[in-house]
Amino acid sequence: MPAAAFGTTADGRSVSRHTLSRGRLRVVVIDYGAAVTAIEVPDRAGHPANVVLGLETLAGYETVSPSFGATVGRYANRIAGGRFSLDGHTYRLPVNEPPNTLHGGPENFGKRLWRAELSDAARVVLSRRSPDGEEGFPGNLDVRVSYSLPEDGVLRIDYAAVTDRPTVLNLTNHSYFNLAGEGAGSVLGHVVQVEADTFAPTDATQIPTGALLPVAGTPFDFRTPRALEARIRAGDPQLAYAKGYDHTFALRGPAGTLRPAASCVDPGSGRRLDVWTTQPALQLYSGNNLDGRLIGPSRRIYRSGDGVCFETQAFPDAPNRPSFPSAVLRPGETFAAATEFRFSVV
Repeated sequence: MPAAAFGTTADGRSVSRHTLSRGRLRVVVIDYGAAVTAIEVPDRAGHPANVVLGLETLAGYETVSPSFGATVGRYANRIAGGRFSLDGHTYRLPVNEPPNTLHGGPENFGKRLWRAELSDAARVVLSRRSPDGEEGFPGNLDVRVSYSLPEDGVLRIDYAAVTDRPTVLNLTNHSYFNLAGEGAGSVLGHVVQVEADTFAPTDATQIPTGALLPVAGTPFDFRTPRALEARIRAGDPQLAYAKGYDHTFALRGPAGTLRPAASCVDPGSGRRLDVWTTQPALQLYSGNNLDGRLIGPSRRIYRSGDGVCFETQAFPDAPNRPSFPSAVLRPGETFAAATEFRFSVV
């Protein structure tokens, strides 16, 4: 389907909407933020519904969106104190979640206009150059994200990037899923499984301590399917810091290989999501900061727990945590990662 107009940015630039369709799966992506604005899949009775949260207008994505569906970077998740050191030089970043930098700063990739290199019925490729010094990060970074539908029920995201100076990089898609349908209310009844034996505990500002702790015997044990609501109110300081789940899990298996990361089922509709990725970690976020101020396309407000994110990524604050796998990208190297969202019914 040809690209269609989605709106004009506050500074007068046109933004397009790209609709991908294959079989029973329909996906909408916009140039702004390289963001997914809709994923439409059927329930067990065959009735389709959009299963990601979003906003009606481009102005909403520019001004109030909590990264709905966006490609965030240069560094997804948090960097402690808005600073990191690389090759003996300290880089300072804008602090947008005091005292830390979140998702690369207030003008991160999710707040930028991308260029469509290719757009057809089953694939859109978006790219941009992040200039040296953007949001404090070193190096000119050429980044590309591809959304494709390789088969019915599968949305695949491929990332690629190169740099002309050593830099740090962490890219993810920040879709908020509600498998009952956008605007359907709480997702805390969704049943989740995460392919991880350890998770990264944080301090009170949600910066990882650098340790990886066993999930066994904790509210973070999703090794077998469990409803989000089962332990989200457990008296665990980790849950109190984040107001719910907002934690990194170390995925089983070698990074760089496409492997299962998580699954999620809505018992009511029967919709199932399986997440596969080549990334080393997964951030499970239960939409804790949705506070009733945002209204979705359904014309219903979004409240805490109305969406769940499965952010496949590198480890947060890895530039400051030598115990975590490196997130450094150097000239001559190519960053490559892939994530698949696979939809079915049970």
